[in-house]
Amino acid sequence: MGSFYYTSNTEEPQEVKVDSERLAMEKIRESSAAEITTKRGRIYCLTVIGQIEGHLLLPPQNKTTKYEHIIPQLVSIDESEEIDALLIILNTMGGDVEAGLAIAEMISGMKKPTVSLVLGGGHSIGVPLAVASKYSFISPTATMTLHPIRYSGTVIGVPQTFEYLERMQERVVQFVIKNSHITRGDFRSLIMNTGELANDVGTVLLGEDAVRYGLIDEVGGVSDAIEKLYNMIETK
Repeated sequence: MGSFYYTSNTEEPQEVKVDSERLAMEKIRESSAAEITTKRGRIYCLTVIGQIEGHLLLPPQNKTTKYEHIIPQLVSIDESEEIDALLIILNTMGGDVEAGLAIAEMISGMKKPTVSLVLGGGHSIGVPLAVASKYSFISPTATMTLHPIRYSGTVIGVPQTFEYLERMQERVVQFVIKNSHITRGDFRSLIMNTGELANDVGTVLLGEDAVRYGLIDEVGGVSDAIEKLYNMIETK
């Protein structure tokens, strides 16, 4: 179940409980979000899956996370008096750079406790999303692909184009090193590695490797992430 309710000595009517459970399940299906409510606090669980969709619509068969849906949710979560913390669960292949950075900047600027958990994969622009929270976890079998930004469409072959791409890349680099413990030199060497990926540039990090480089704080699972949030709520 997505929600857990603790009641006082006066028991709620059965029909009220049923309605609450049904509304919670509908919320999960529609927005891929759920709220966990216990005596220790209320945690909002937000999932980022598939491909981050930017200004252009992706084909309907693609699983996507739309930034125009996520950003208003983050604003309401941070201003809500009923929500104490945010858990972000990531299983994304990456996507639109500006949309992903916009979401990551929103998360990093939140005043409430935030914890991210990478399950499956946190690739490409999913890396800034994973490190944007105040504390980050990655499951032992999850992977993260670090590589330079890509550009699709018509490319004008002038020096200004390549300078623009370098500035875009620098935005990602600056955000990642600011919000994690990885050094600039390590991050640049990982994204520019030519000896690991076939027909590509970059590096794939497993869970423990991501922690060893300082990209992610700790290897763990859902229970670890939730317990960390409860501790952060109590400290706050």
